[in-house]
Amino acid sequence: MVRRKEMSNGTVAVGSAPAPLPASKLPAALRFPLLVTLSLSLSSLLYSFSSDYTAGDLATVSRSLNKWSEVAELIGWRTVELGIGWWGEYDSYDLASLTLLSHLPTLYLLRTFYSIHPTTVLTSLAIDLLTTYIPFRLLRPVSPTHSLHAPKGSVANRAIINDIPLRALTTILAAGIYGVVIFGSYSTWLPVHLAVHFEGLRDISAAHTSALPFLIATFIPVGYAAREFLFSPATGALLNLGDITARAFNPATATLGETIKYNVWGYSKRTRELIKRTATLVAVSGFNTWLQAYVTIEGAENYGAAGWAAVWATAAALTGLMYSWVGDVEGVNN
Repeated sequence: MVRRKEMSNGTVAVGSAPAPLPASKLPAALRFPLLVTLSLSLSSLLYSFSSDYTAGDLATVSRSLNKWSEVAELIGWRTVELGIGWWGEYDSYDLASLTLLSHLPTLYLLRTFYSIHPTTVLTSLAIDLLTTYIPFRLLRPVSPTHSLHAPKGSVANRAIINDIPLRALTTILAAGIYGVVIFGSYSTWLPVHLAVHFEGLRDISAAHTSALPFLIATFIPVGYAAREFLFSPATGALLNLGDITARAFNPATATLGETIKYNVWGYSKRTRELIKRTATLVAVSGFNTWLQAYVTIEGAENYGAAGWAAVWATAAALTGLMYSWVGDVEGVNN
C-alpha cells in the first residue's frame, strides 16, 4: 500500500524549464490580441450558424441586453478569461478544461430548471470549448504535461500522470466531489434559494429527485476536466534551480524576509502549483457562473446567482483540497 508522504531526502525530478515545442513565429506583442480576435470572431460565427437550432430555445429564458455596456461587460469578461489563460501560461487543454468547469454551471442550470433542450446546451458548450481550444492550439504549443511526445525529463512523475487506473480514479473522485456538493445543496438550502431568487423557473423537481449516483455519473466530464486542469499539471510540475534553493532553507542563516516567505509559501512545487490553479478555478468558475446567470437569465436575482455560483466554487475548492491529499504520497517527486 502506498504510504502518505513523510519527511525524506529522496531523489526529486529536477530540471530547468522544459524545452518548449515549436511555438508561433508571430511577434509576441501580436499574439494575445490575435488570440482574442480569433476567439470572439469564431464564437460569433459559430453561434450565428447554430442560431436556427439554439436561438429560439435560449430566447425564452434570456434577458434582453439593451445597453452596450451590458454587452461590453460580457465581452470584457471573456477577454479576461482568455488573458488568465494566456498570461497564466496555460495551453489549449488547460483553458478548454477551465472553460468547461466555469461555463457548465450556467448551462446545467438552464437544462435542469428551465427545461432547455439538451441539444441547445451541448451546442453552446461545444462552441465555448472550441472557441477557446482552437485559438490557443494555434498560438501556443501544448505543454509537456499534456503531450505524449514531450522530451524525456520535461515532466515530473510521468508514470503517475499516464497511469490509466489512476486517471480513472482521479476523474471519478472529482466527479464524486461535485456530485456530493450538488446533492448536499439539493437536500438542504438550494431548492428554496432557487425558487425565491430565480423568477420563471419551469421545473424544480430535479432538486428533490436527483439521486447521488446519477449526479456523479453526470459529472464525469467535469471530473475529467478537473483532473486535466488541477491534478496533472501540479503532479507534473518540474523543479528548477530556484525550487531547489528554496528547499535548502536554513532558519539559522535566513533573513527575516526569507523566513516569512518560507513560512507562507514554503510548500512543495506540486502544492504551490495546485494552490494557484485551484484559486484560479474557484475565482473564474464562481465569477463566470454569477455573471452569466445574473446578466443573461431573465428573472435571476443578484443574490440568487451568487448562491448558485457559490455551490460550484465550493466544489472546485474541495476538489483541489482532495487532490492535494491524494498527491501527498511517497513516489511523487516534486
